[in-house]
Amino acid sequence: MRILGIDYGDARTGIAITDALNITAQGLETIHNEGSDKVILRRLDEIIEKYEVDIIVIGKPINMDGTPSKRTEKTEQFIHKIKCKYNKCKIEIIDERLTTVAAHKTMNFLDINKNKKKNIVDTISAVYILETYLNKIKN
Repeated sequence: MRILGIDYGDARTGIAITDALNITAQGLETIHNEGSDKVILRRLDEIIEKYEVDIIVIGKPINMDGTPSKRTEKTEQFIHKIKCKYNKCKIEIIDERLTTVAAHKTMNFLDINKNKKKNIVDTISAVYILETYLNKIKN
């Protein structure tokens, strides 16, 4: 069984997965959903089955002061869909503050071409969300 990390977004949703021992997180893909949760859910069906996922970790956007952000309500609606559809999986919610900032810093450090950044920033953010969860359960 593996753990899946999700960085949910309007146009793109980043996906990360743990290794078979649930020790490390790897970026899997970015789903280009263009505002359609159905596109995301269809792809998640395939990923969850293929990797035998039993825990889904979703990042929840929160402002730096701890208040809900503009994205919080939309993300909560998506989380509700996930809970209903994948009720056999444990659903965990992680504060995703600064994951996108960290992803951009990583890409800058690696000198990734700016044209490619848009396509991978969400996947890297999903890795950070999943790593946050892995660190939480280790402690």
